[in-house]
Amino acid sequence: MIYFIVNSFTESKYSKEKVRDIATQVALGYNLFMKIVLLFVLSVTLYAKYFASIYPISPTVKQRMLAGKSWHKGCPVDTEDLRYVKMSYIDFSGKERTGEMIVHKSVAKEVTAIFEKLYKAKCPIRQMHLVSDFGGSDWKSIDADNTSAFNCRNATGSHKWSKHSYGRAIDLNPLENPYISHSGHIAHKASQKFRKRQHQHHSVADRAVLLQDDPAVQIFKAHGWKWGGDWKGVKDYQHFSK
Repeated sequence: MIYFIVNSFTESKYSKEKVRDIATQVALGYNLFMKIVLLFVLSVTLYAKYFASIYPISPTVKQRMLAGKSWHKGCPVDTEDLRYVKMSYIDFSGKERTGEMIVHKSVAKEVTAIFEKLYKAKCPIRQMHLVSDFGGSDWKSIDADNTSAFNCRNATGSHKWSKHSYGRAIDLNPLENPYISHSGHIAHKASQKFRKRQHQHHSVADRAVLLQDDPAVQIFKAHGWKWGGDWKGVKDYQHFSK
């Protein structure tokens, strides 16, 4: 570019030295402009490729559920009424991941729409795997800070089926958003530091803490889902259900 500008102005009233200075400034300005354009393109495209697919429960997925003890005969819904969902999310390191979740067929499309909004709002999610990968253990899934939905089990402290047993409940970043009993007990040690419900710094884990006015909570509520953080007595800050 400098060579072209210098030769273009050789016969002008400007000296070669002056023209060379002008050309250098133009080239520097052009390079800066291209860097800005590149950064803009990257910032737009990095979070612009949300992906979601909904599938019936295949024999392979059903076998995972059986082996992983998240579903068995006698559960309140049959696997035919459930859907296997794969969708994009942004993890705690800022990377795009593909997670998996099982939900009731009646809310499957809505769930993908909710998580698209979470994705675009850059709400961080630690990981998203089936509870079957944790042997159907809600405890182990929470300890891994795993975001999940379907799990055929009783509600905490109850003999009744949980909303999770119907695929109509989602636990989001459970360690940062613990279940707190009437007495104030928090079962998971890693959740103790999140007892105080406020944003205290700018870490990713802190951004994963769910408060009343946070985007994630408002996104779920806009779709008619109820939040466990609004419960009286016990609090289940990770829990959304419909």
